[in-house]
Amino acid sequence: MLSSQELYQQVSHLPPLEKLRLAELLLADLDTPNPEIDAIWREEAQKRWKAYKAGEQKTVSYEAVMQKYK
Repeated sequence: MLSSQELYQQVSHLPPLEKLRLAELLLADLDTPNPEIDAIWREEAQKRWKAYKAGEQKTVSYEAVMQKYK
């Protein structure tokens, strides 16, 4: 099996369009849904929503966020 560095050395000689196609394939592979992670995030989102609705979740206004990053 090739290391990532060895693979990069081989791929670096491809034409730009082929590099782009390879990058798209790799990104699509990484974007495969993971039911276990999705379930964890779903639970977290539900907990945060319940805390927000109960007034237990501190919120920050859009204006405050934008001011912080100006």
